[in-house]
Amino acid sequence: MEIRPASADDFDPMWAIFRAALVTGDALPFAGTFQAGTFRDHWFGVQGAHVAVLEGRIVGMYRMGANVPDLGAQVASATYVVDSAAQGRGIGRALVQHSLDRARSEGFLAMQFNYVVSTNAPAVELYRKLGFAVVGTLPAAFRHATLGLVDVYVMHRFL
Repeated sequence: MEIRPASADDFDPMWAIFRAALVTGDALPFAGTFQAGTFRDHWFGVQGAHVAVLEGRIVGMYRMGANVPDLGAQVASATYVVDSAAQGRGIGRALVQHSLDRARSEGFLAMQFNYVVSTNAPAVELYRKLGFAVVGTLPAAFRHATLGLVDVYVMHRFL
């Protein structure tokens, strides 16, 4: 598997993966009405996206940058999405590890995830294995498609 910066040619497969993840309503805080233009702005904007390519096909992606500007810019944040057909193959772990290495090399001191849905057990478990801790819980902050209101975690680790 190769992880590389995303290019404009990657937009369509990335958008397809993202849209499929939205439909589940169980992990991302965006509704199915999220527009392609907004996706382009967020994923191809200042932070820049990276993609995981396996057997010539994009199977996952992440974007990473400062969690907040200015006085909090020493803390990175990232968003990850893996194609559902490719989950369970270590792609998510590789993407997170790549972003941690990149954040460290870019001078960030920590990584923080602001919105991890508590019922997204694979993500929570992976982040814990990679050294993240739950530092806050937002009660009933996510409207899960099948479970109703569930908690959201803020997770953090120093680099």
